[in-house]
Amino acid sequence: MTDQAHNAAGMGRRTMLRTAGAAVVTGLVVGGTATDAAAATGGADSMSSAERNEAPLGARLQGVQHFGLTVQNMERAYEFYTGVLGGTEVFRHGDFQGDGVQNTLLADQEIEANARGVNPRTIGVPDLRSGAQRLDVRFIQFDNMVLELLQYREADQPMGSSKSFAEPVEHMSPAFPRMMHICFYVRDDVDFNKFIADLEAESARRGMTQVRANRTVRVMTEAARKAAPQSANTNRVTEEPSNGWELIYCKGPEGEQLEFVKALGPVKKRFSEALAKRQQTVTR
Repeated sequence: MTDQAHNAAGMGRRTMLRTAGAAVVTGLVVGGTATDAAAATGGADSMSSAERNEAPLGARLQGVQHFGLTVQNMERAYEFYTGVLGGTEVFRHGDFQGDGVQNTLLADQEIEANARGVNPRTIGVPDLRSGAQRLDVRFIQFDNMVLELLQYREADQPMGSSKSFAEPVEHMSPAFPRMMHICFYVRDDVDFNKFIADLEAESARRGMTQVRANRTVRVMTEAARKAAPQSANTNRVTEEPSNGWELIYCKGPEGEQLEFVKALGPVKKRFSEALAKRQQTVTR
C-alpha cells in the first residue's frame, strides 16, 4: 500500500469512528481499542502522568475496550461471532483457576452467599479456587469493539465443551433489569432487510436455528414469523430525536440478546456532535 493510500485508509477509519458516535446506552459502541481511542481524543494524550491521575475519571478512560458474554457452548458461540459475523480472534486463554482468580471475579457473589448462609454453588458461583471448575476465554475483534466469550466449565470437561458449569437462563426478555445486549453497527449502504434474511439463513445452515430476528409486524407463532415479508425485517424510526435510526432485535446462538442498527441522517449527526463534545471535554 502506498503512503497516500495508507493515509487515506486511516482517515476513512477515523471518520467512521467519529461519525458513528459513542452511545453505550443504546448499544452503539465506538472507540473500543486503545489505538482508536487515542486517535479519537487527540490532544488528551498530551497530559503528563501526574496530570492524568488527578483528572476527572472520564479523562482517564480510553473508551469501551470489550463486552463479555458468558456462553454455554464455546465452539458454537465462537463459530457464530467469527464464521457468521466475521470477527477475528485476538487470542484465547483458558484453564483459569486458583485463589486469585476466584477473588478477582467472584468475591461479591461469595460475600452474598455468606450473607444468605448458603453454599455459593446454589447461586451459581463456581469453585475456581480449588480447581473443581475452570474458566476459558476467547477475545474476538470487530472494527471498533472487542467481544470476550467466557465459559465456566467442570474441570473434567475439555476446553470448548458444549457443557457449561451452570445452566443458561432461558427465554430472557430484554425488559428484565440488568439484561444487556450487544449491538452491531451495519454499514450505511447495506440492504438491512436482506442482511437480516441472510443472517438467519447462514445461521440456520450452520445448525443455529435459535438465531431468530424479530419482525415489525405482529406474529404470534414461529411459522408466522418465518412467513412475514422481508420488508418487515427493519424498524425505521422517523420521529425526533431518533430520526434516521434503523434497528432489529435478534436472539443469538446462546440465547443472548443482539441488536443490529444503522444510524443515518439526523441521528447520526447527533452521535457525531456528542462525540465531538466529549472529545473537547476530556482534552481540557
